[in-house]
Amino acid sequence: MKIASNIVGALLGLLFIAFSLMVLLKLAPMPPLPEGSPAALFMGAFVPTGYLTFVKVFELVGGCLVAIPLTRNFGLLVLGPIILNILAFHIFIMKGEGLFGPPIIVALMALFLLCSSRKAFAGLMN
Repeated sequence: MKIASNIVGALLGLLFIAFSLMVLLKLAPMPPLPEGSPAALFMGAFVPTGYLTFVKVFELVGGCLVAIPLTRNFGLLVLGPIILNILAFHIFIMKGEGLFGPPIIVALMALFLLCSSRKAFAGLMN
């Protein structure tokens, strides 16, 4: 179980590090969204205000923390709200489009890590 946790933690951390660096360093252009669509309006508010940069910095920090076994639980606390927002974006704004792909995989990986270290999070439930 420990080996599986380390592999999943490293993969989840690398995913968040890669995707945050792609946006922060502008390594890939953002795909165009249909004009006037809810996703375009959402990103129209998200990008110019700097909020996307704020989120991507936390994704980078959370990804680094999750990739390191000693700081994995703190990284999960940082990434938890971000993962929920990714799922909410795909469910409510995109109407389920694109949900069954990277968002579900990321959520399942985080859930696996959360379950494998549930004893560390038990104190939060009391």
